[in-house]
Amino acid sequence: MNFTGQTALVVGASRGFGRGVVESLLAKEMIVTAVARNREDLEDLARKTSAKIIVADAAGEQAAERILSETKPNLLVLSAGTSLDLRPLYEHTWETFSRPWEVDTKLTFLWVRAVLRANEGPEHVVVFGSGAALFGSPLSGGYAGAKKMNAFIAEYASGLASRTKRPIRFHCLIPPMSPHTEFGAAAASAYAQMSGQTFQEFVKQLPSPPSPADIGAAVVALHEDPKKWNQVSYRISAKGLAPVE
Repeated sequence: MNFTGQTALVVGASRGFGRGVVESLLAKEMIVTAVARNREDLEDLARKTSAKIIVADAAGEQAAERILSETKPNLLVLSAGTSLDLRPLYEHTWETFSRPWEVDTKLTFLWVRAVLRANEGPEHVVVFGSGAALFGSPLSGGYAGAKKMNAFIAEYASGLASRTKRPIRFHCLIPPMSPHTEFGAAAASAYAQMSGQTFQEFVKQLPSPPSPADIGAAVVALHEDPKKWNQVSYRISAKGLAPVE
């Protein structure tokens, strides 16, 4: 597929996996707009790449419809999420436990809803789930359930698009814990401590954790390879994509 001239909007693009997606899409000569709350990180991205930037709270009620209307992307990637309060269940409050639902799931719901409501919009939407949704995440409160709901939202939207003959593809990308990002390294450190291991010992046990570049390559593969379009959810590791059965 020729990406030149296509437009992409990456939400949660200032660091980690989202930044890896931006860099991979730019390498394919797409016109990329990056959205995040952190102005400093976004401005750093703009200095180092040709990405356009929008500073916004993507979980705000009006953000999705406004930004989609302004940018009209061919590809929308939703990689944003909240930071985690990593602690045992009994140390959580309902506020800390439910925060992933109020940010990660709410954000996914609002943006996917805006896509489905629009008369014209992206032809491809990639939602981020998490391996926590498959195996649990005992130190992160409601995070595993929130990410599982993200996968369901992608499935629901894909089915709706098919039934109504809307030409929109929906995918859910499910990465495992990865020490290659600040977010993943914090989680790995907490789980290493819980299991009585050093950080290095714990990380050695992780099965092929993906880097931001691996995630970017996975998004490119989902966007350009029609053989992958009929499957909604994919697990991703450093070895590539694998369909979720």
